[in-house]
Amino acid sequence: MPRNKKIESPAESDFRLLKQLCEVHAPSGEEFAMKDFLLTYISKAKKSWKTQPVIIHGEDEFQDCLLLKFGKPRTAVFAHMDSIGFTVRYFNQLLPIGSPEAEMGTKLVGHDSKGPIECELEYDKENHAFYRFGRPIDRGTSLTYKIDFRETKQYIQSAYLDNRLGVYVALKIAETLKDGVIAFSCWEEHGGGAVPYLAKYMHEQWGVRQALIADITWVSDGVEPGKGVAISMRDRNIPRKKYVERIIHLAHKHKLEHQLEVEGMGSSDGRELQTSAYPFDWCFLGAPQQYPHTPDEKVHKHDIKTMITLYTLLMKEL
Repeated sequence: MPRNKKIESPAESDFRLLKQLCEVHAPSGEEFAMKDFLLTYISKAKKSWKTQPVIIHGEDEFQDCLLLKFGKPRTAVFAHMDSIGFTVRYFNQLLPIGSPEAEMGTKLVGHDSKGPIECELEYDKENHAFYRFGRPIDRGTSLTYKIDFRETKQYIQSAYLDNRLGVYVALKIAETLKDGVIAFSCWEEHGGGAVPYLAKYMHEQWGVRQALIADITWVSDGVEPGKGVAISMRDRNIPRKKYVERIIHLAHKHKLEHQLEVEGMGSSDGRELQTSAYPFDWCFLGAPQQYPHTPDEKVHKHDIKTMITLYTLLMKEL
């Protein structure tokens, strides 16, 4: 893909924001912690944004989701707030939230009625997950990976770049967005459920019928780190090709480096848009990562920059 357009690096303080996002304990079903973090951040940051958004939330209608409406929206960006993790069951047993991929001895953290928790992940011979800790943990307590956020010249590495990086990109494009909707959704890692009612609201209120999915994809035999944001032509689901081709055309037209992804597995908030009762076009656009769903997810900084740049362009021109 073309490399003609120079993309400036985000400031170091921006990656501190990404680190803060990764550190928020918000597995599927507990997105309220991320929503609260975002509301606090947005209340301060929006003062420097080019357009002031209408902030839409409320448990009766939107549960723990959050919408930012800018100007006269044509396109929505969906970024899911939840992460994978584990739920404490009985007798030290753990049930997965989503599909965690962690080794024996991985540090898990959480909080129950007796206080903070830092324990270790164990497996039995049948590969059932357990925790090792000095006391019983309350049933129903959620545990997530302990964050070890690492930054080098080329890479960011941490648990939960999927999808705190998508949330981060959404916040970056909010800085200059004139017209559009940003939807921070719930439950994506564990079956979904929030996107259909968000789609219903934005379709009925503003006539929005097209979307971009700000999420993180995989490094594969056809998608490499450092080669730019991936535009997914399909995964387990197949978006409408006319819409995807418009996006690819704009990326070529503006000489923005990107990679084309074609997969038969994996899914996203796009699946729920496609199966909803509303005629949404959608396309998944994300930086590729190594070691997905582990405590050591790894993304190339260049791919983060190209992701921000492509989203900013598309929200202006789609």
